Amino acid sequence: MGYIQVEKIVDVLVDPLRHSLRDRDPYVRKTAATCVAKLYMYDRVLVESEHFVDMLKELLNDSNPTVVANAVAALTEISERSDNIQLRLDHSIASKLVSALGECSEWGQTYILEALMYYVPQESRDAEILAERISPRLQHANSGVVLTATKVMMYLMNYMSSEEEISQYCRKLGPPLVTLLASGYEVQYVALRNIQLIIQRRPEILKNDIKVFFCKYDDPICVKLGKLEIIFRLANERNVDIVLNELKEYAAEVDVDFVRKAVRAIGRLAVKIESAADKCISSLLELIQTKVNYVVQEAIIVIRDIFRKYPNQYESIISTLCENLDDLDEPEAKASMIWIIGQYADRIENADQLLDDFLYTFLEEPYEVQTALLTATVKLFVQRPTAGQELVPKVLKWATEEVDNPDLRDRGYIYWRLLSTDPATAKAVVLSDKPAITTESDNLDPNFLDELLLHIGSLASIYHKNPTTFINHYKPRYLIPSPAFRQRVDTKDTSALQHQQLQKQQQQLQQQQMNALPSSPFDQPYQSQQQQQQQQQAQPEIDLLQDPQQLVNAPFNDWSYNAATANNRVVSQINNPYSTDLLQ
Repeated sequence: MGYIQVEKIVDVLVDPLRHSLRDRDPYVRKTAATCVAKLYMYDRVLVESEHFVDMLKELLNDSNPTVVANAVAALTEISERSDNIQLRLDHSIASKLVSALGECSEWGQTYILEALMYYVPQESRDAEILAERISPRLQHANSGVVLTATKVMMYLMNYMSSEEEISQYCRKLGPPLVTLLASGYEVQYVALRNIQLIIQRRPEILKNDIKVFFCKYDDPICVKLGKLEIIFRLANERNVDIVLNELKEYAAEVDVDFVRKAVRAIGRLAVKIESAADKCISSLLELIQTKVNYVVQEAIIVIRDIFRKYPNQYESIISTLCENLDDLDEPEAKASMIWIIGQYADRIENADQLLDDFLYTFLEEPYEVQTALLTATVKLFVQRPTAGQELVPKVLKWATEEVDNPDLRDRGYIYWRLLSTDPATAKAVVLSDKPAITTESDNLDPNFLDELLLHIGSLASIYHKNPTTFINHYKPRYLIPSPAFRQRVDTKDTSALQHQQLQKQQQQLQQQQMNALPSSPFDQPYQSQQQQQQQQQAQPEIDLLQDPQQLVNAPFNDWSYNAATANNRVVSQINNPYSTDLLQ
């Protein structure tokens, strides 16, 4: 009758439901508990006014574990759907629920373990005792029970003060998670997605089990990609040789997507582990020699990151990369190669010829490649003015006149103004030090990670998204502070501090660049059109690209000032391609 959501049926149901919640037969009581949750979905006011929620609380002390499990499931469901009812368990109720675990079915154990997430330990010892009593559930044959028990133990670790106790429980969590990989592929995938979250928070849980995640030939692609990500996260200086050999084998597979991810993982290893960078570069060069198109392109993409991480160390391999220019047909690979050419234009003798070859298709290229070409050409010009003097005006003209993308057009105008006013400043801005590149950006935000760890075994842990993003009216979960709560500043969670430091460095760098830019034209006194023409006629004619050293003294016709003040177009009388007002 709980499924029949008709007003007259519901009115008739109230009295029998009240009697059933206190019936002698436990089967009747556990069915009535489930009916209360169904009735709450239809009429919340009725359930609260008839005090059915209080009767469910009384069932938590029932002698039958099945009744307790159903009461817990009903209260959890009501708590998640209600705005004014919040389930909170004290230590005595939590202990009684744990005592009922051994006699419950798989579903009952899952419900009870899920309800323990509403218990907030007030002392570290309480969390340790509860975790010890729950740990036998990790050996259960049902994967749902194992994942839910893992979730509760990960939650309770936030309220433990003893590092020794935490390490002990971490060692207990490892074998059950590894055992899940012996299940079917669907369970394996769910386990792998959850393990990716767990090892970000507690990498010591599986630090000695990296070989378990080596891919098998018959694994589906979703499982292979999940294992590959975990292998990378567990890699360290002790096992990097084994991992690198494994990744090189993966790079010879037939699945293109998997091969790409394997090659990219080799590059990420070089960035992550400095002592292994030489070996990773050698492996990437071996893969480039295979001449497999997608392998070569993926290798060039990751080598760009390695160059950024370790500047002035591996430039000797640039000649090898330049031999494969004809194989590049993907935007990211092209942009990476163009970045390398521009960054090291002073060391590549034919850099202007290489960039000129790419410029043949500038207007047909995607935005990513066009931006890379624009910046690389400017870098070439500021480092070797003679070599880049023919390419710069052509690229700037395309970027500012024939390209529709506003970001690219604005970048072209900025470069135009910099080169026209102060080439020294342009060189300082374009060739400025880049922020340090790390693999920490692959990690989730620590606070967001803590939220996801409260949803292990659910869709949120598979999507790696907060449930509020795909479930309407979902009540979010958070770690609730208590006297036993650990404020995380340990060594495993330095990623947030590193992220803050990186942001600070970027802000300082941006401030330096802004200080180096020429002053805004709106800060200059207004001049009439006649005054501007008289001033321009008094200036000597200069060919900026024929004599780059005279860029500093060249006059500049500010298009933004004219556009803002509604002046007519003002064209300099000098032979200067940068002085034309392009915004008529």
